[in-house]
This record gives sequence, structure tokens and C-alpha cells, in this order.
Amino acid sequence: MDELLHNTLMEHLGMQVVEATPDKVVMTMPVDSRTHQPMGLLHGGASVALAESAASLGSLLNVNTDEKTAVGLEINANHIRSAREGIVTAVATPVHRGATTMVWDIRITNERNQLVCISRCTVAIIARKPTR
Repeated sequence: MDELLHNTLMEHLGMQVVEATPDKVVMTMPVDSRTHQPMGLLHGGASVALAESAASLGSLLNVNTDEKTAVGLEINANHIRSAREGIVTAVATPVHRGATTMVWDIRITNERNQLVCISRCTVAIIARKPTR
């Protein structure tokens, strides 16, 4: 999994894959200067990036990657609680696994297992284009 994150936004923000199966993806992200907004709180966009990353990875694990790939189509998020430091953990589970779209529920919690963000992400399943 580490090679998937190399030279990406996920690597830059310090995300790590803890668990990755077709039924569940768990990823972590530090709350630090890379993920803060100007007031020193976890940036909502960083939470959304974590949520979409987990949903996209889960979608990839549900398709034949020789023929298909997964790309984010729509995401929403409700930011429930702020965080200033530590690690947040995203747990993504599928709500719908179709041939052309997948929908994932993502819950992000802090180190005390308190809900920080809840998100739903729709992922498009598209044909993989040949690499040049």
C-alpha cells in the first residue's frame, strides 16, 4: 500500500493505511502543521481528503484494476468536533458497490474514539486508460 501513497497528497499529509479490505478501509492522519487551518485546528479539507482517500482505496479493492479504476465523483462531510493535535482515524465501509459507482460511509474519530467528521463519498468506476 505504501507505494500507492508515494509522491501523493496522501503521503504529504502523513496518511497511513492501517487496514485495507474490500469491506473496510482504515487510514490514519496526523493533526499537525500539515493538516491545520490558520487557527491551529484540523482543516476540514484535510478531513475530506482523508475520507475520499479511504473510499477510493476501498473502491479499488473491489474492482479488477487491470481493467478499471476508481475516481471520486462526489463527497460531503459534516465536521462534528475539532482537533488540534494527535492522530485521526478514518473507517470507510461500503454502502453500495455497483458496476459504475460505489458509495462509502466514512467516520473519522480522534484518539479518544470521539467522532470528528462523518462523510459520504460516491466513487465512479471507470475504464483504466493505457499508460504511455
